[in-house]
Amino acid sequence: MSVKKLLDLTGKVALITGGSRGLGLQIAEALGEMGARLALTARKADELEQAKSALAGQHIEALPAVCDLARPEAIGPMVERVLGHYGRIDILVNNAGATWGAPAEDYPLEAWQKLVNLNLTGTFLVTQAVGKRSMIPNRYGRIVNVASVAGLRGNPPGTMKTLAYNTTKGGLVNFTRALAGEWGEYNITVNAIAPGFFPSKMTAGPLESFGHKVIERTPLGRLGDDQDLKGVALLLASDASRHITGQIIAVDGGSSSV
Repeated sequence: MSVKKLLDLTGKVALITGGSRGLGLQIAEALGEMGARLALTARKADELEQAKSALAGQHIEALPAVCDLARPEAIGPMVERVLGHYGRIDILVNNAGATWGAPAEDYPLEAWQKLVNLNLTGTFLVTQAVGKRSMIPNRYGRIVNVASVAGLRGNPPGTMKTLAYNTTKGGLVNFTRALAGEWGEYNITVNAIAPGFFPSKMTAGPLESFGHKVIERTPLGRLGDDQDLKGVALLLASDASRHITGQIIAVDGGSSSV
């Protein structure tokens, strides 16, 4: 099989959570360009419509599906809507997530629970629903979890105080490994991308405070941009990665290696 064929997603259906902007939209553009039909979820209908219009300008089909993944009761109906529209889900990109900064000793319980509910429980419930209703019966699936380098280590002194974020992203890292061990028998691969700092709504505050330090500590001397996740996301979503599962790939300019 040619490399082009291995990377071709024509006929595949990809569900991308948190797909209306930022890293999720970047991944959507990559998968759509390679032929995938997309379903995007997010909490805000207007942002989903903007994403749909932007993708349509690139001749990419996208179904918007408003869903707050922090509400467990909303997840099943969202998955059913996507399945009702496309008939199957071949690729799941778990990108939706949130952060919250506060010193550990004063960290609000409400904030801790919010991040656990969205970053971990929401991801689990979407994955469970897609696996049970489509991937396992079809004996095919590519699951790509968007973790973070914050899930691979703590934060350097003088930077972020994001205990719940680091904890939930670390949980997502081992969620990836454990699920890969369970679902390999169904021809489902489960991998994760661990991005470093990318300019976004979520990282605007921290980058303003210490972005220069991040760049200084990064071997490639730069932040991520709106192209840097596309290649690895395509690899893990395609048949080019059919013998890769349970792996975590950092996309951070080398910052986690030094």
